Amino acid sequence: MAEEERRSRATEAFFGRRKGKALRQNQQRLMDDVLNALLIDIKELAPADLKALFSKPVATVRLEIGFGGGEHLIHRALENPQTGFVGVEPFVNSMAKLLARVEESGADNIRVYNDDAAALLDWMPAGSVSQIDLLYPDPWPKKKHWKRRFVSQVNLDRFHRVLEKNGRFCFASDIDTYINWTLQHCAKHGGFEWTAQNANDWLTPFDGWPGTRYEAKARREGRSSAYLTFRRV
Repeated sequence: MAEEERRSRATEAFFGRRKGKALRQNQQRLMDDVLNALLIDIKELAPADLKALFSKPVATVRLEIGFGGGEHLIHRALENPQTGFVGVEPFVNSMAKLLARVEESGADNIRVYNDDAAALLDWMPAGSVSQIDLLYPDPWPKKKHWKRRFVSQVNLDRFHRVLEKNGRFCFASDIDTYINWTLQHCAKHGGFEWTAQNANDWLTPFDGWPGTRYEAKARREGRSSAYLTFRRV
């Protein structure tokens, strides 16, 4: 399926597929029923405190942008029941996979958004998120497409605004050019401090890391990954 271009304030434009294979009957049911209960409507006024989005009390809120099949998001939600998780994923088939995991596990600390993450970031109150995860984002490997990468000065401005002081931005990738790109952009921005003290800090997966299918594919193809953590200053 050809990629569908949609206008965005993220960089120049947002590029991405919205749907792949036709949904199976149960997946369509999940999209019709379960999604409505979890979906964030940014047409509504944002709550002063994002913790109000969740049906049960949570101590903090964490954001994952582009959760893919949702394996990392559901793992973290079950591992940290006192944290509210907001997951962003425009790809319909991936959203359906996450909803199946939510229904199966009974996780009640997840909310989702199914469109441009930049719009959601602009909607969120300042200092409302303790951590932002951007894990194996589309690397746009051709140099002429690098401007499409989600890590940009304008999006780092968005991250900096919504993260609480000392909040974390965690980035993982197996693409060397994107790893270097992210390090350079965060250094240039000035609002983020890379926390690594030595090579092991960025070669070692994050604490409690469950792995993802993208990471497994990279390893099968002989590529190692980097796990970067930045502190908001």
